[in-house]
Amino acid sequence: MLLPIIDIQNLTKAYDKSEVLAVKSINLSILKGEKFGIFGPNGAGKTTFISMMCGILSQTSGAVNYHLNDEVLIAKAALKYIGYVPQDFAFYPELTARQNLSYFGKMYGISSQNLTKKIDYLLNKLELAHVQDKKLATYSGGMKRRINLAIGILNDPKILFLDEPTVGVDVQSKHAIFQLLNDLSAAGTTIIYTSHHLKEAEDFCDRMALIDKGEIIGLGTLGELTKHHHVDDLEELLIELTGKSLRD
Repeated sequence: MLLPIIDIQNLTKAYDKSEVLAVKSINLSILKGEKFGIFGPNGAGKTTFISMMCGILSQTSGAVNYHLNDEVLIAKAALKYIGYVPQDFAFYPELTARQNLSYFGKMYGISSQNLTKKIDYLLNKLELAHVQDKKLATYSGGMKRRINLAIGILNDPKILFLDEPTVGVDVQSKHAIFQLLNDLSAAGTTIIYTSHHLKEAEDFCDRMALIDKGEIIGLGTLGELTKHHHVDDLEELLIELTGKSLRD
């Protein structure tokens, strides 16, 4: 039986000078080892929700509890177990791939011997070893996505947050990224994932939450949700639940 690794209770976020809550009393449990998707239109509250889960933003009320090593931890106390891969590139473009990985690995406190092995593994796994000594400013978009992922998983996180990990990449880079993500999942990493690539999401996620106006409007497997709402796929499901009006 799978157990919750993240337990979210009445999570709410109100921004100053806004009369509308960005996130409204969300209750949710994410299971250990699952690949969990969070989807919704622009402005739905996804980024705010994920930022509170990671401890990047503080909540106005409610709680996010992590169940790790027989302990219950709040987000900031669980940071050493968490990996985060943002949509924006989070590296130093004037440094090489190996220099970036070495820098972030030392920030994580990884020993020199283990860090060298980890860097070698990731550079080879993501097919970047042949350009490891080139500045990231010279990399293609797909190569930058792959090194962005490598940095986010250097610390062998038990929980990995992914925000649009394949935006702007070609099919080969996408394949390499998902091959590594599926390897991490098979090894027990819990993955929380958000993307606008809905077909990609259908293939990857075990379970998902659909969010709009700061609230969960759908929760379950893709099969459960499409059957319940009499639609064929995730795109139709989102339109059914959130409408056709443009979200800018």
